[in-house]
Amino acid sequence: MGAKIVDLSGNVDRFSGFADVYDHFRPHPPSALQNLLSQLAQTAAAHLVVDLGSGTGLSTRFWAAAATEVVGIEPSTDMRNMAAQQTTAPNVRYGDGYAHDTGLLDAAADIVTCSQSLHWMEPQATFIESARILRIGGVFAAYDCDWPPTTSHWETDDAFMLLMARVHQLESEHGTAAGVQRWLKHQHLDRMQASGCFRFTKEILLHHIEMGNAQRLVGMARSQGGLMGLLKRGLTEAEIGLDALRTLAESRLGDELNPWYFSYRVRIGIK
Repeated sequence: MGAKIVDLSGNVDRFSGFADVYDHFRPHPPSALQNLLSQLAQTAAAHLVVDLGSGTGLSTRFWAAAATEVVGIEPSTDMRNMAAQQTTAPNVRYGDGYAHDTGLLDAAADIVTCSQSLHWMEPQATFIESARILRIGGVFAAYDCDWPPTTSHWETDDAFMLLMARVHQLESEHGTAAGVQRWLKHQHLDRMQASGCFRFTKEILLHHIEMGNAQRLVGMARSQGGLMGLLKRGLTEAEIGLDALRTLAESRLGDELNPWYFSYRVRIGIK
């Protein structure tokens, strides 16, 4: 049941230097998630929620009012420092560590989450560690939103996807993803089922609405580690294609805030 731990330092470096952008423009978890996971864990109020790969704390602070204690585990100093700055709830704290080595007690957690983060973690080792710190009947949940959200204009959605495809191409050409380890999101559930760590697994779909405009769409593009890696390498926004997205977004979305629809895929496992 053991797992070989790969070098994840490249993943940590990928998310350094833009924690402020990430925290400002990324979406919050869907509001229904608290009740859903608490119900699955058969608890009205969780004693401990652990958020793995907690980043700037968006998904950690989310649990502050629904649990006695919330712990975010994050290896990036930049992200962890931003999380501490943005968090005022006294029952939320952050630890320096990886998902496969949290340092937390056995069977202490009711709920363990990975928000937009499991694809950056060694899967089997993360499942083993999550099962160790979860109580019997506790819930592991990895949730990711599809990119981009459905905005108020289809052309900007299409332009965002084209930009991300160009980012992947440029990453390959310039070697900015060298040393980065990534696991495909659509295989999360299969790996959870094969892990031997959970008695029951299931994928659940949720939707979440937040407001957005041109500035937010560009900000969300800048919150992507691949794009920021290219900027760190010295490529310009014009070379990457961000300028073109900004121009289109400003003409189609403008400054007015409109509802955007974020589609979430939640993969759950019951210990």
